[in-house]
Amino acid sequence: AIFVPPDAAYADYLDTRTLALLFCLMAVMAALQGAGLFHRAGEWLLRRTGTSRQLEAALIFLCFFASMLVTNDVALITFVPFALEALGMAGLTRRAIPVVTMQTIAANLGSMATPIGNPQNLYLFSTFSMGLGSFFATVLPTAALSLVLLLLATLAIPAEPVRMNLTQDTWNPSRVELGTYIALFCVNLLVVFRVLHWLPALAATVVGVLLLRRAKLLAQVDYALLLTFVGFFVFVGNMGRIEAVNTWISSMLTGHEMVLSALFSQVLSNVPTAILLSGFTDNIRGLLLGVNIGGLGTLIASMASLISYKLYANQPCAEKGKYMLTFTAYNVAGFVLLLGVSLLCGWA
Repeated sequence: AIFVPPDAAYADYLDTRTLALLFCLMAVMAALQGAGLFHRAGEWLLRRTGTSRQLEAALIFLCFFASMLVTNDVALITFVPFALEALGMAGLTRRAIPVVTMQTIAANLGSMATPIGNPQNLYLFSTFSMGLGSFFATVLPTAALSLVLLLLATLAIPAEPVRMNLTQDTWNPSRVELGTYIALFCVNLLVVFRVLHWLPALAATVVGVLLLRRAKLLAQVDYALLLTFVGFFVFVGNMGRIEAVNTWISSMLTGHEMVLSALFSQVLSNVPTAILLSGFTDNIRGLLLGVNIGGLGTLIASMASLISYKLYANQPCAEKGKYMLTFTAYNVAGFVLLLGVSLLCGWA
């Protein structure tokens, strides 16, 4: 802002559609989580597991598939605490670190498969007006490979018999409330796929939540994330108006979008990297794949990873050092493997 003083052009930097979508989806997901829908789905699945391998695989793949619809953040907020509780009931507390680590990897990888799976996908899909065919052609090969690798990893889990002492099923949400939240989620999906304008969806989401007397849900929206988006919109807009910087970043990125966006994500996190680099390249496929693969690696490569670390670290007997070593080893291995295969196969 020192080099590009605030002016009327600042207003054009903001992608109000993306900001509104993020707000609505976070509010609806908080509502569905509060209604117990995700926890109930998890219990239903866990009642059908008989060995430690089945239990841990269920906990991992819950995150992988749930993140496609409810974002990687929400999947981890929902299922990491549940995993810690379930492992404790099954006498498998010693397995908490590898399970939470694999849940985090699963959520970050599964979320790449849909436009609403994570904030960077939603932003890039919306900003570049990608078609669904182009989007899925870019991400599905890597997502499919990720699924295969996760399946292979679960084969190394010991298959010990376990007994689950789940609580009595007392889930009985209001049908009107649950139906309203699901309807609002569908409305926002229509906005994602450009069937509906974002303004009616925003109004419907806010009014629907308030009518059900759930104003506190609006307080659970991650406003820090929204403000981060605003800050980076302004930053990228200003960078684009500085000719020397614009030329340097554009020339550096050309032909290396996937690798550089993956590497930038290791120190900037993948959402800010997507926003920053989107103003300097037209290779949306390389950027999209790079920031999704870049969610693996360091603890800050994906903000969702910080969520699961915080949830584990709050446990009474948490071994934070051991968690960091395990997390880093698993993530770096996955990062190198996925990036290498993507480069060899020319998926971007």
